[in-house]
Order: sequence, then C-alpha cells, then structure tokens
Amino acid sequence: MDSQKNENLLNLALETPVSEREQSLELNVGYDETDKTWEVIVKYHGSLQELTQFGILVEELIAGYAILTVPESQMDILASTEQIEYVEKPKRLFFSDLTGNTASCYAPGSRIYGELTGRGVLVAVIDSGISYWNQDFRNADGTTRILYLWDQVLGREFDSRQINEALATGNRQQAERLVPSVDTSGHGTAVAGIAAGGGGTGGTAYAGVARESDLLIVRLGTPRADSFPRTTELMRALTYTVNKAIELQMPVAINLSFGNTYGAHNGTSLLERFIDNVSEIGRNVICVGSGNEGTSGGHVGGSVTEGMALVELVIGNYETGMNVQLWKEYTDRYTVTLVSPTGDSLTVDTERPGKQTYQLGQTRILLYNGEPKPYLTGQEIYFDMLPAGNGRYIESGVWSFLLEPIRTVTGNYTFYLPSGTVRSDNTRFVRPTPDVTLTIPSTASKVITVGAYEPVYEAYADFSGRGYLYQEQVNSRTADSFIKPDLVAPGVGVMAPDRNNGYSPVSGTSFATPFVTGAAALLMQWGIVEGNDPYLYGEKVKAYLRRGAKPIRGEADLPNARVGYGALCINNSIPIRV
Repeated sequence: MDSQKNENLLNLALETPVSEREQSLELNVGYDETDKTWEVIVKYHGSLQELTQFGILVEELIAGYAILTVPESQMDILASTEQIEYVEKPKRLFFSDLTGNTASCYAPGSRIYGELTGRGVLVAVIDSGISYWNQDFRNADGTTRILYLWDQVLGREFDSRQINEALATGNRQQAERLVPSVDTSGHGTAVAGIAAGGGGTGGTAYAGVARESDLLIVRLGTPRADSFPRTTELMRALTYTVNKAIELQMPVAINLSFGNTYGAHNGTSLLERFIDNVSEIGRNVICVGSGNEGTSGGHVGGSVTEGMALVELVIGNYETGMNVQLWKEYTDRYTVTLVSPTGDSLTVDTERPGKQTYQLGQTRILLYNGEPKPYLTGQEIYFDMLPAGNGRYIESGVWSFLLEPIRTVTGNYTFYLPSGTVRSDNTRFVRPTPDVTLTIPSTASKVITVGAYEPVYEAYADFSGRGYLYQEQVNSRTADSFIKPDLVAPGVGVMAPDRNNGYSPVSGTSFATPFVTGAAALLMQWGIVEGNDPYLYGEKVKAYLRRGAKPIRGEADLPNARVGYGALCINNSIPIRV
C-alpha cells in the first residue's frame, strides 16, 4: 500500500491498524470510522470522474486540486490513477489565540486619502462563525452587512435577505431559529470585529479597520462536535470565497487566523501550494497569522557536521500519545538513536524507507522513514509514540535523540512537536529554538504572514511565530522571497466584540491578522474601487504594506525573522501619486 504519490503521514496511517491509529494524535485524522472511508486531498490533471465507479466521491476545488472521499478498501486505486499527481491526508487546524487601530497608524473615523472605510470591498473571515446579531456587523438602519454566511457545520448557506428576516424579529432566540448559525467560541466574531466591525455599542473607538466593508463569513466545519476543523474544510472555504467574490465582482481580503505544525514549513505541502494558487484567482489578498508557537517549546533546529548532536525532549505526565517530526536534507546521512527515560534505546535505519515498529519500555514507537517526493527534496523521519499493551499513557521523562554524522553536506535538521494546543505545557524540548516556528499555512509564499506585537510598549510578542529565514541569510538570498512574517500588528490586549454584543480583550496572532486584513481592504478600496490603481491586489498589496511598515522598538536590521519589515502602518502604506 506504500506509494510515492502519498505523503509520508498517509502511508504510515494506511499501514497502521485502526486500533493504533485511534491512539495517535494525527494518524486517524481524515478517517471516518462509521463509513470506513478516508478523506484525502489530491493534486491532479485531467478528469477524475472514472473514480466514481469505485465508490469514490470526487469534490473538485480549483487550480487542479480536489478532495476525495475514498472507501478504505479502494485507497490503492489512487496510486495507479495516472491523473493523480500527489495525495495528502487532512491535518487539524488550531486557532491562534492566547486598542490596536491607533498603533497601526489609523484612527477610526479619520480621513485617509479621502474617507477609506472598506466600502466596496469584501472582507472574508474563515473562522468559527460570527454573532450576526451583534451591532458591529449591521448598517445604521439595523440591516446586516453580511452578504453571505456559509455554515459548514450546518451545511447551509444564508444570504443577507435571510439574515435580515431573522434580525427583523427583534428577538435573538427567534432569530436563531430562522438562521441557526452560532459562533460558539466567539473567536470568529472577535476576528471579524477587528477587521471590519462598525463599532456597534462601543462607538468609533471600538470600530474595526474596514468598518464599512461587506462581509463574507465561513464557519468552518468539524468532523465531530468536540474536534478541530481540518485542512479540507479550509480548502473548501477558500474555493467558496474566491468563487463568490468573482460572482459578486468584488475585490476580497481574506482572513485566516489558524494553523498547524505538521510539515516541512517550506511551502511544499499541498495546502500551501493550493493557497498560493488561490491567491492568483480573481482580485484577492490572503492574510494568515504566524501562530503562537514562538515560546511553546515545540521546535528545535541545528546542524550536525562533526561529533554528535543531542536533542532532548521532556514528555509530561499523562500524555496519551505524542509525535515528533525530524526533517533533514536527503543528501545528509547520519544515524538517529532514540533513548527513553529508562535508558532503553533504538537506532533508526535511515537507509530503509517505510514503516518500522519498535517498543521501548511502556511506549510503542511507530516510525516512518520518508524519501523525497515530487514536491519535496528533504527527508522526514516521523516518530509516533503510543502506549504499549494495556497502558493508557506513554512514558514520561526525558527522551533523547542522538544524531551522529556519517556524511553531511549541510547537516541541517529541524524537529517539530504537535501544536501546543494538544500537548501539556510540560511536554517540550529542553533547549528549544524559537525561530522557524511559523505555523502552516502562514508559510505559503504568496500570503501576507502576520505576527504580533504589544502596542503599548511597542515590544515584539514572544509567543508570535517567527520566520524561517535567519538574519545572516538575508544578504545572501532574495529577501523578498524568503522573509516571514511579512510584518506584525497589535496582538496583545486587543479589544474586540464578543458573542454577547460587548467587548473583551483578546491576545494572539489570531487577532493581529485581521488588522492587516482590514488594511488590505482599505488599500483595495483606494486602488480598485476608487480607480487609483485597478491592479492593487495580491502581491502588490503585500509590497505596499511591507514598504509602509514602521520600525518597532528593539528590532534592528529590518527585515528580520521576528517582525519582518516592521509594524503595520496604514497611513504610510498607501502610495502617493504625484
């Protein structure tokens, strides 16, 4: 069943019994236990309709991507289908949460190059939904600013007419019977309010950046009520968003405030490539938060060229499972030895590709030794730690990875743990590397990647995900292509609308990102809607926002891997036409 068309994680999942996959944090994501089917993402050419004869459901997206629902017994057919170029399983997405307008050189109600308020531009928020009852998302006459609300959980789309009928009842409970889409976490409501809230009960002091823009909302679905959205839901949402913007003939600024840590973090996954393709369809800008993994202790990187490198990982008590990704250059050869807290050890045969199984004490190790892929030159060695026998938890304590070079060119290596959201605070690398902690998909090349800073003291927020370009490399590479994040925005103590028509402080790159999304909407209003620059979308918006960014205290030698080109400054980002 092992196929070079499949990503490593999918190959390992297909070779692992369901009983073991259920113990893993990642391997069973995408599998429906009731229907015995896999949901997978494929890059393809031509037509996939011939697959339907095998009971495979084909859901075409855009730009040569599709989501397939495949009976487990038919997964082998994908490898033999010539039109399919590559296959990935879904990953879970985690929201990046943990007085910003003035800090961003924009005071609500002020005049910037005329009255820029986002009018005529669509702001799309793909998140946990929205409290459409909230005054922040209504016009002065009480009608909604939401043109469409697609609730993936309910599987229904609501338009402005339906939402207005619900609002006209004057009773929230009656309204929710007509339009039963609810933001249960309040995350999407806060994000939408920062990007485009009208101020509502808080007045202009609490208004969002693009306060008169029209809204397009997608509430991301989850496979189960208590689980996280997946990358497949995001891909559906992006396809819907760009198609709807083209149908409405409107430019759109898209906000994504979530991510995950699985992958090479270099733009090569199908999700990252898909988003780069989406960015070229219609007139859009995609803004993505850099994540909150900067201080989570979930990454370590370095180089092994002489002697031995030691990487230590503390596993906290009561972890039911854990996985570790080791990414290296395929040209480099070295042995990898894993040592448990009790001193048991195993040495990985890195020359033997595919699945290997070991047991160290009370922990079972599923290992997958990857090879280069059509879109990937590096090599992944994936460790999945599961309880052995009848145990409930993996062995806690210090686990050690020993890397001993055989022949190295660069010797570079990086380790990643799952998102801090799904592991205890005590599970972390002993000597973590805060750089290269961007979450995926903020690593996609063509998105605007947004980090966070504390606006009162103008200090970089240390939780904010950092870039994968080390400062000493800037002068030896093309800076424009490799700098991430692109810039930072306020992300600590930001006042945002909540589910109950009030305002609460929020922190995280989730809430820095919508400042930039709103700023992108203002630039597109000035350029496209008002006729000053009909081509002001995509990479051009990124370029203007980078150029207009202001210095931030304590951050020299900009751009750098912590704050990119600096802090968002909307006034400076709109070009002056002589």
